Amino acid sequence: METFTPKRILYSDVDSTNLLFLLFTISVAVDSISPLQSIRDNTTLVSSDGSFELGFFSPSSSTNRYLGIWYKNIPVTTVVWVANRCNPINDSSGMLMINSTGNLVLLGQNKSVAWSTSSVKHVPSAMVQLLNSGNLVVRDVKDGNTGTYLWQSFDYPSDTLLPGMKLGWDLMTV
Repeated sequence: METFTPKRILYSDVDSTNLLFLLFTISVAVDSISPLQSIRDNTTLVSSDGSFELGFFSPSSSTNRYLGIWYKNIPVTTVVWVANRCNPINDSSGMLMINSTGNLVLLGQNKSVAWSTSSVKHVPSAMVQLLNSGNLVVRDVKDGNTGTYLWQSFDYPSDTLLPGMKLGWDLMTV
């Protein structure tokens, strides 16, 4: 009977270039941030199903930076929502974070506020999540009802309507 002896793979047996490639290609898409995290100009949130992405972009004819949501898997970037449409950031210093009261805040040059949400409820345990619908939401982590939002981008539509958005005075009529 032949005995099988497993070969021990040593680091020298692995091509270091392939190892580096493997390390850089392994990534996990993140769809949410907590109060201790932020999104900077070179990072994004991706909805859990990979349909939408939130991050910083510049329109083709501009160097201004905007925070927006776009379809992730189509060849032509199609932005569906913009936070700071009226107050662009002039460089790559943008940072999206949750402040101590639970509001979403976009900081620009010199940490000045370029845009923010305004929740009437003080929630230190807030989180931000990009949903599969393309809706960016702020919710209380301690609230067991994941469908209750303190703020949502669907309440502030731009020129693109997405399925599930509500229009009208009561945000119920379509």
